[in-house]
Amino acid sequence: MASLPHARALLALGDRIDVIDAFSPSAARRAAFSDKHGLPVAGRVEAIFNDPRIDAVLILTPPNTHLELVQMAAAAGKHVLLEKPLDVSIERSERLVEAAEAAGIALGIVLQNRFRPAAQKLKSLLSEGLLGRLVHVSARTSYWRDQSYYDEPGRGTLARDGGGVLLTQAIHNLDLMTWLVGIPETVAGFAITTPVHSMEGEDLATASLRFADGALGSITATTCAFPGKADVIELIGTKGSALLDGTQLTAWLHDGTVIAFDGGDTGSGSGTDPMGFSSQAHQALMTDFADAVANGRAPAVTGRDILAVHYLIAAILASGGTPVRPSKGRGV
Repeated sequence: MASLPHARALLALGDRIDVIDAFSPSAARRAAFSDKHGLPVAGRVEAIFNDPRIDAVLILTPPNTHLELVQMAAAAGKHVLLEKPLDVSIERSERLVEAAEAAGIALGIVLQNRFRPAAQKLKSLLSEGLLGRLVHVSARTSYWRDQSYYDEPGRGTLARDGGGVLLTQAIHNLDLMTWLVGIPETVAGFAITTPVHSMEGEDLATASLRFADGALGSITATTCAFPGKADVIELIGTKGSALLDGTQLTAWLHDGTVIAFDGGDTGSGSGTDPMGFSSQAHQALMTDFADAVANGRAPAVTGRDILAVHYLIAAILASGGTPVRPSKGRGV
């Protein structure tokens, strides 16, 4: 499913990135992909890792396959742009990041919301100190997925996806939150599977946060919120407040200044159509990754960055209402 915005972004970046081959274990899916996008396909995955023309691989497979594919790429010396999440467990995710680091390859993660213009604008407001010292941070993911979404084999399971709404949907907003304000020092959370869905993973999670500087915060994540709303991040500081609502940003400063930034209606994927968004942010993320590979620097969204988000998610799931610290190793 995730191949659609990536294919659109690659086609738009055709003057910068050459697509040599694409692969799926399903011959029917390979043919459909090639017919739809006009991109070449390979009959065996090994053909991609063994091709000296290929500098980097884009991995869009189910989470429980990520570690082995990144290990193959690392052994072949090919850089990796990897769809979120890293993998299905902390242990496998750590091994994945370590394999890339040991091989000296670039490992970028597809968390494209950082590249939305409104998110970039909010980052600059914080860097300029316009909101002052933050006292409260709120991150809300209020999506809708009907039961047919979870009826797809493996979806929402621990074995294939590693969990539910936190690792699959809310990871985008949690990455954005931590990119803006950092990782909380302490987390107390709850996660449940509601009667709205029949699934193994959680479809509703909440958490209270405390940051090292004393700021408090909250996280809400669900796929039960019909008909679905765009992700929201709200920041309250000593000099003003800001609301990032999807691609729209508004900031209200104590001196009377109002900053309104329209990032365009590019869709959110929060409702019935999970792919109901444009590929603009994907294009920006891919451009950054290509620049990183060309210039020998780290991508803007690294494996280590997202390991920290994995630790945060693991802490929420393990908490059961007891305050815990997101940390390396076990996540709690």
